[in-house]
Amino acid sequence: MQCKALRDSAREIQSFDVAYFMASVDTLEDNTAFAKEHEAGFPILADPSKAMSTAYGVLGSRGFDNRWTYYIDADGIVLKIDKETNPATAGVDLTRTMEELGFPKI
Repeated sequence: MQCKALRDSAREIQSFDVAYFMASVDTLEDNTAFAKEHEAGFPILADPSKAMSTAYGVLGSRGFDNRWTYYIDADGIVLKIDKETNPATAGVDLTRTMEELGFPKI
């Protein structure tokens, strides 16, 4: 659902001068198949070792990532962490928050 929401908001998201992606603890092969099946126009990073998920603090107690959204500026400063990401509205929410935070547009 979150992948679809981001896919459906691609035009609006890509009007900002940003890079965006999803990440999961699944394998590269699983993420590649998932991205293809859902026609994702953005990368889905594979973290089967769970090193990145652990470093960002998103690894849940059951071994899967929490659905958090990190807003990081061009200088690498974390401006916001949305720990209440709604998969169904993730694309619209992402665009609205980037606007509120003043992310540059292309």
